[in-house]
Amino acid sequence: MRKGIDYIGVGTGAIIVNTEGKLFLAKRGRESRNERYKWEFPGGSVEFGEHLQDALIREIREEYGVVIQIDQLLDVVDHIIPQEHQHWISPTFLCRVANGIPHIMEPHKCDAIGWFGLHEIPVNELTIASRKSLESYQKSLLRKE
Repeated sequence: MRKGIDYIGVGTGAIIVNTEGKLFLAKRGRESRNERYKWEFPGGSVEFGEHLQDALIREIREEYGVVIQIDQLLDVVDHIIPQEHQHWISPTFLCRVANGIPHIMEPHKCDAIGWFGLHEIPVNELTIASRKSLESYQKSLLRKE
C-alpha cells in the first residue's frame, strides 16, 4: 500500500520566514514522490504514530540541515493531484529557522533552494499545495494590517 495513492496520505509543510520577510522555497527533484521540478514550501510525509510538528521538524532537518521553530498552524489543504492519481492532506505551519543555514542534503529529491520575497515567488511553478498555502499566507498578512 502506497501513501497518497492507495490511500490518502498525510504530509506536513512549512512556510519558513526569515527576518527580512522572505520565504524559503525548494525545487523538487527527479526522485520526488510527485510534482517533480516544481517549487514548494518544504515538508514531508508523516509516519505512523508521529505528531505533525515532530514530522515537520524531522523532515526539514533531514532535507535542509536546519532546526526550525514552529510558530503556528497556517492552514490545512487538500493536495489532490489528478494527473498523478494522488491525494494528500497537508497541514502547513508558519516557521522560522532556529539553528543553521539551509543547504540541500538530499540532492536526488531537491534541485534548488532559495529565499524569495512575496513578489519574487514563481507562483506558476509552485506545487498545488504550495499555491494554496501561499494564498492563505497572503490572506493572513492582510488580516494583520
